[in-house]
Amino acid sequence: MESVTCCALEDAQAELYAALARKLRAQVLADVDQKGLAKSQMSILDALLKLRQICCHPRLLKLDMPGFSNNLPSGKFDAFKDMVMEIVEGGHKVLVFSQFVQMLHIIRQWLQASAIPFCYLDGASKDRFEQVDMFNNSPDIPIFLISLKAGGTGLNLTSADYVIHYDPWWNPAVESQATDRTHRIGQTRQVFSYKLICQNTVEEKILKLQEAKRGVAEAIIPGQDTWKSLTREDLEMLFDV
Repeated sequence: MESVTCCALEDAQAELYAALARKLRAQVLADVDQKGLAKSQMSILDALLKLRQICCHPRLLKLDMPGFSNNLPSGKFDAFKDMVMEIVEGGHKVLVFSQFVQMLHIIRQWLQASAIPFCYLDGASKDRFEQVDMFNNSPDIPIFLISLKAGGTGLNLTSADYVIHYDPWWNPAVESQATDRTHRIGQTRQVFSYKLICQNTVEEKILKLQEAKRGVAEAIIPGQDTWKSLTREDLEMLFDV
């Protein structure tokens, strides 16, 4: 069972998002007008990355923006904490995926402060299989934090029956691979997968773009020929506030 859960940005977070989106929109469109879409790929991706980081948590954005504190709240993080507590209190086990290792660190700090047991895996982890065995065989460890790249393949995590994608990946195939860690031979329960999306942001817009344009997932990954399916109008829509 897959579903999208919409979250609202906190007021201060929304102000930062709007200010940065306006600034980046002007920069990106000027770049595109000057060099063309194909040669502007990296600046477009970098700009979209910054907006996605704000959606996850403003702390991910290492950017000096006059008038904005480095310690802004995150509406998505608050919604995530409520969701996780409900799942854990219901006696379930959950996989939490993020592309941003720094976001996993923020979640890890919260779990440690809350004395909630968890397992952890990112690309730098040396104890990959120990973490998997510990999660699968310990009923008292309800949460497994996994970076999307580290957890995409080769893991069997059928002890979990919930999956949360903290930040949506634009290639649905990669996201599905991650969710499938729970949905293997030996899984006897229904698996619930949640994708957290901030309303009125690039996260919501990219989903609409995916639905409207087949192949857009590949189009926004560098080096893919289908990049040319993205238009200037698409970019205006993505950066609009």
